[in-house]
Order: sequence, then structure tokens, then C-alpha cells
Amino acid sequence: MAFGKTIELYLVNGTADSIITAELSNWNGKAVKIPRIEVPACKREDITNAGVYFLFCKEDDGSDSVYIGEAENIKERLLQHIRDNQAEREQYYWNTAVLFTGAELNKALIRYLENRLVEIARKSNRYKVLTKNTYKNTVMKESQVSAMEEFIENITILINALGYKVLEPIITRDTDQKGTDKSEEYHITVGTAKATGVVTSEGFVVYKGAVINSGTAKGLSEASAKIRDSLLSSGKVKDWITTEDILFSSSSPAAVFVLGYNVSGPQTWKNKDGKTLKEVEESKTGT
Repeated sequence: MAFGKTIELYLVNGTADSIITAELSNWNGKAVKIPRIEVPACKREDITNAGVYFLFCKEDDGSDSVYIGEAENIKERLLQHIRDNQAEREQYYWNTAVLFTGAELNKALIRYLENRLVEIARKSNRYKVLTKNTYKNTVMKESQVSAMEEFIENITILINALGYKVLEPIITRDTDQKGTDKSEEYHITVGTAKATGVVTSEGFVVYKGAVINSGTAKGLSEASAKIRDSLLSSGKVKDWITTEDILFSSSSPAAVFVLGYNVSGPQTWKNKDGKTLKEVEESKTGT
């Protein structure tokens, strides 16, 4: 059972574009979001503590990437990243850092956190993870592992609240779980195309394994054609089969991607009972 959480956000300089701290009630950890341009002059003591950090980047093609690291003095490590980029030893350019510190964190604990956060971010597959190597064999007591896993849960909550879903999968789906409720899944089976998806709080997710219509796209708008072409060439589709779950803004672009021509998503996606998404939504709203 999930319980409510209280988060305190503090705009240090009175604006959301500057430094923000985030804290959870009854937790000794703390998050600090800081723009790259403010790091050198920042005098805050909390950013000099031991912890883990996320460097958020925007690639030339518009995609998101992140570097996840650990340091006993986070500010000094961030400054080193800046110096390395200036010297062209690092090719990526980050604009924002989000760091997490805690009263009892030490070198072993932050190495464990870094490794686990990189694993989770890669599995979530929302951002390209730039971190190359982590310490995978940190010796930890059972009690320490438990405490750090709870620390990670709180990091996930706060980093989501700060606008970065780097640790959250597009959809949580256990294909081996018995008794899984399939009533909220929707399907398309038209010609060679066959796909399953689900409505989420972020839009509509087409599941991995969907078979995409391999015919030439017809009558698509420039924007729809660009999205489809980009996805087909992104590595998320191989031999016209999706290799991972793909998030769309709504059911219509998801249906257009699968079929290759203009359709209404609400009237095309159907549940296991043959009802369209439109019919299901109307029944819920009493339309």
C-alpha cells in the first residue's frame, strides 16, 4: 500500500530557474537542483557533502541523456566536469545538476547508490545513460543495503517531483505475473499490423513486440511522418517490430505510428471485449 508523502520545495533565490532544494518529511536526505552556470559561485555547504548526482543533457537530436556519478565533495566533482568539458575531455554538455546528500553517506554507500541508480536508469530507458563504469562489488552489510534501497526510493520520489523521470519506467509491467488485469489493455489488429498498448498518466504506451505496418505511410502530416520516421530509425524498431515500450502523447499518434496512415486512436484501439477506447472512456464519464 502506498502512503502519502510531504515534499518541501524551496526556491533559494525566489525563482524556479535557479537553485531549488527538495526534502521529504522524516528523511535525512536532501536534493539540490542547480543550474550549471551557478555551480562555480555557489557557496552552499550542502553541495560540498558526499552524495550522488545527475547531470542532465540535451542531445543535438533533441533526445535526453544523463550522467550519474558519486563524489565525496559533489561541488568539486561538478567543477571537474566543467573543466573536463572546457578541455574537451568530456564531449557531453549538461545544463542542470540534481544532487542528493545524506547525513550518514560515506564512500562505500555512495558507490553502491551510483551503481544501483545507473542500473535503474538504464532499465527505465527514458534517458541515454552516459556513465561508463561503476563499482559493482561494493561490500555492504544487509542493513546498509536495506537503508540504501530506501534512500533510492526517496531519490526517485524527489527527482520525479523536480521534473526528471529518469528512474521511472514508462510503464510497470510484469509479464510473468499471474492474474494480471488485461481489461485496461487495448489492441490493434489490421492487416499485418498487430499491437497492444495502454493508457497511462503520461499518454499512451505501445508495448514492446508490436508489429508495425511495413507499407508506405500514406497521407500523414509532416509532423506525424517525422515522428514515425524518427522512431523507425531510432533503434526502437527492428524488422518492423518494436524492441521496447514506446510512449506517445495520446492514442491517436500511437495508432498512426502502428498503421502508417491517419486514424482516430480512440476509435481504433479496442479492448479484449471489442469495445473501442472511445466507448470505454465515454462509459466512465457518463457521456
